[in-house]
Amino acid sequence: MTPKLSTIDRAGVARGALGAALLSAAVFATPALAAPDPAPAKDQSGDIVVTGHPDPEGLLPDQHAAKAQSAISADFITKQAPTLNAFQLVGLLPGANVSSSDPYGLSTSSSLTLRGLGQDEIGVLMEGAPQNDIGYYYAYPAQFADAENLKQITLAQGAVDLDSPTVGGAGGLLSLSLDDPKASPQGLVNVSLGSYAARRAFVRVDSGTIGQTGLRAFLSYSNIRADNWRGAGYDTRQHVDAKLLNEWGNGNRASVSVSFNDANSSTYPSPTLADWKADGRGFNYDRSYSAGDTNYWRLYRAPFRNVYVAAPLHLALSDRLTLDTTSYLQFGYGNSPYGTQLSTTGNFLGTEALAPVTLPGAVDGTATVLGNFTGDQFRGGSVGKLTLTAGAHRISAGLWFDYGTDRVLQSYGAVRADGHPVDPWGYQEQAIRTADGRLLAYENERTVTVTKGFFVADSVTLTPRLSVDLGFKGVDVLHNGRNYLPGPQSAVRLDSFAALPRAAVQYQLDDRQQLFANITTNFRAPDEYTLYNGYDGGALTKTGTTALKNEYSVSQEIGYRYIGPSLSASVTAFHYHFRNRQLGTLIDLGGAQINSTLNAGSQTSYGVDGEIDYRPAAGVSLYLSGEYLHARLDDDLQVGGDLLPTRGKRAVSSPDFQVGLGGTYDDGHLFGSGALKYVARQYATFVNDESIPGYATLDLSIGVHLADWLDGKRTDLRLNAINVTDPHVLSGVAAVTTNAQDTLGRGGSVIAGAAPSYYVGSGRAVIATLSRVF
Repeated sequence: MTPKLSTIDRAGVARGALGAALLSAAVFATPALAAPDPAPAKDQSGDIVVTGHPDPEGLLPDQHAAKAQSAISADFITKQAPTLNAFQLVGLLPGANVSSSDPYGLSTSSSLTLRGLGQDEIGVLMEGAPQNDIGYYYAYPAQFADAENLKQITLAQGAVDLDSPTVGGAGGLLSLSLDDPKASPQGLVNVSLGSYAARRAFVRVDSGTIGQTGLRAFLSYSNIRADNWRGAGYDTRQHVDAKLLNEWGNGNRASVSVSFNDANSSTYPSPTLADWKADGRGFNYDRSYSAGDTNYWRLYRAPFRNVYVAAPLHLALSDRLTLDTTSYLQFGYGNSPYGTQLSTTGNFLGTEALAPVTLPGAVDGTATVLGNFTGDQFRGGSVGKLTLTAGAHRISAGLWFDYGTDRVLQSYGAVRADGHPVDPWGYQEQAIRTADGRLLAYENERTVTVTKGFFVADSVTLTPRLSVDLGFKGVDVLHNGRNYLPGPQSAVRLDSFAALPRAAVQYQLDDRQQLFANITTNFRAPDEYTLYNGYDGGALTKTGTTALKNEYSVSQEIGYRYIGPSLSASVTAFHYHFRNRQLGTLIDLGGAQINSTLNAGSQTSYGVDGEIDYRPAAGVSLYLSGEYLHARLDDDLQVGGDLLPTRGKRAVSSPDFQVGLGGTYDDGHLFGSGALKYVARQYATFVNDESIPGYATLDLSIGVHLADWLDGKRTDLRLNAINVTDPHVLSGVAAVTTNAQDTLGRGGSVIAGAAPSYYVGSGRAVIATLSRVF
């Protein structure tokens, strides 16, 4: 619903999906992932001998898909700081460029790009249910499940699964799988203390199998509070995860998962390059309030609440026919506020001039107020497929339906004399009104988004070693909305359809080696914010449009994968071509941040991803990942009546190379890990006249298993150091622009520059955690 600086979860819920969710909940399920064991050897007696070493790090679980795909498992996750969000946890994987504004992962001022493609191009699923914002396609990892409840995070860098309920996905797919409830009753308590007065508690209770029902469940609760690592303010988050599971004969499986998040996060301001050079990490909101101050930190605290419900189901209807469905419900509400000033006179509602407005606390006709940017979303849907095995063919077909509403308001609220907002949530009931009782709003709209899709695929086993996959997906996205501000615009409507064919081939060289290749198509429909007018001072400053074309991409991958007893590795070459490349950014209108989407024309990208996991001895694992990326714009960009000279320039937020190095040690008593990541230079403008240099981060951990010294029950004490070297860097681009400096267009006119803004890389933090199983 909002720009990247928003902390609002734009999840939604649809009443029409409730029945499907309850139906799935009644039977409970999801398909399970399986990884083959390495080929066993035999000694002279004929007994099976297991060679090699299991991976204690969990950074390269076995993969078998005909596409580039990496993952981290619980073995790795449990060694990391318990506060880290899903984006931070996958930072070592090939192509993953994570810009985090705070070490604990609590702020939504962060981003993830894959192969240079932003998080509005990356599909995110949790238990098979979509997590992306329905309006602007972003996902907010601070709202996802607690790390202790994650079984695996899988990152597909390029090709999204055909049956994934996501719009877009040229940048790949991030999938979170929750841990299953334990078969026996169990309790887990984690207590953490850390830098910046951080304190966190986590409690999980597993029911074990309940009587003769076959059902088992877990329920967890966490609570964290931490001061901002830079500037004034603090973050709070309380979170609940729950999962109910049933499994029965022939692989049938059903589950219902619920995640509830309640947080109040500080927004870290994003400096321009000039701000950074002048103030560095001192570029912050004001610690103390004085009359008229719109930069006071309490005016930038963003509360939000959201709930995710996912109900996946897997049923074996016969020996050859299976049914898989995932139904989901989501809803969320929150505020991404900012400080501003209003005058009692000279106000407009859209294009309509208003009579004088009564403003609480006004002095000489001017008052400091809280600018509310609220979002209220409801979403629900279901995706289902039937799969038939017939000889050499594995044929699947399915449907996807998604319904969501997004209510977006930019209203104003009163601020007390001490700078505290009267209503930080921005509820309409307490917002400032016009003289005739209407809501004084800078933006006021409601959008209904209906997505319908169908897909069909055939996986053909041509020989015991060779298989071919063919598939087709059709997706229709309808935005139907209303602009409630007086002016030339009222109803808006945009209907987009895309045909998405794909193909893949996989060849098994032997029991350990695989070759694969694929060609995949993706699209991104224009987000809902491109449809609406924007007004400032009664004038039309942003014209809504339905002329922005769908982004469409064709990508190819060819790769090699080795799965061995002590070494696993993969390497993938990739190529993309985009038409109508869409890039989300922010523009400032009268102090309010407004979403905008730029059409960057055609783009070509190619490169190589690779990763190696080597286990030289029991309890030791070494991991290396890397990426080379060549991403270039193919067209000059239309700006006004001229062309900006962008042909051949590097794509924004697309570092030429990245390198990750990780390692883990665990001998059953002592354990530890390290994670080093280097990201090369990133450009922030289409003409490449401003960039940030490359930088490196280093995380370390050390711990001890105490069970043998206590009562035998798992008890761990660990110390995590985040950003050990404390690099003073800009970690990513928060808002791109076409050009930072005034630039001469192809037609000879001067195209005015605008400064991009950036994320400030987070500082060093240390956090200690005591974990105990009961």
